[in-house]
Amino acid sequence: IRAPQSPEMNMKQTITDKLTAAFAPSNLNVIEESENHRGHGGWREGGETHCRVQIAADAFQSMSRVGQHRAINEVLADELASSVHALAIEVKKPA
Repeated sequence: IRAPQSPEMNMKQTITDKLTAAFAPSNLNVIEESENHRGHGGWREGGETHCRVQIAADAFQSMSRVGQHRAINEVLADELASSVHALAIEVKKPA
């Protein structure tokens, strides 16, 4: 029997799974930053409101910065429409 995951781990895993499936990144780091935003707009008890994505993928090489962010936001549209209030995106060059 697996131990239940905390909600923030579920959101981190959902974001990780979706971005991995869409972009096959060479590097991906999803950071749950909700606690840093306690008391700010969109924050709520339990987290899952503010996340940072650090990603490197060949799929982004031919895209502008705006295109990269749009592509990520499209993949995560359901999460952004429900749980995630703010998403910081850092696209890096693949190693």
